[in-house]
Amino acid sequence: MDATIVSDVLRDALIVAIKLSAPMLVLGMAVGVLVAIFQAVTQIHEQTLGFILKLVVVIIVLLISGGWMLATLQDYTRELFLIIAA
Repeated sequence: MDATIVSDVLRDALIVAIKLSAPMLVLGMAVGVLVAIFQAVTQIHEQTLGFILKLVVVIIVLLISGGWMLATLQDYTRELFLIIAA
């Protein structure tokens, strides 16, 4: 294996990891900010409120985009196996 092939594989792995985790992280962070603003305005400082809402959002994102995530991971794995076989 050449060093360029290894660097390409690692770069593709990082891109796939970012693609798969970004929707959950961005929406979870947005919900966290909205809950923090809501808690600051209403002076309700319940820690479980933010956790439960983030958990619900992450589960909904997984249910909606789980098929796309699986297809993306399968495509990357196929490309990786083809590189290994070559």
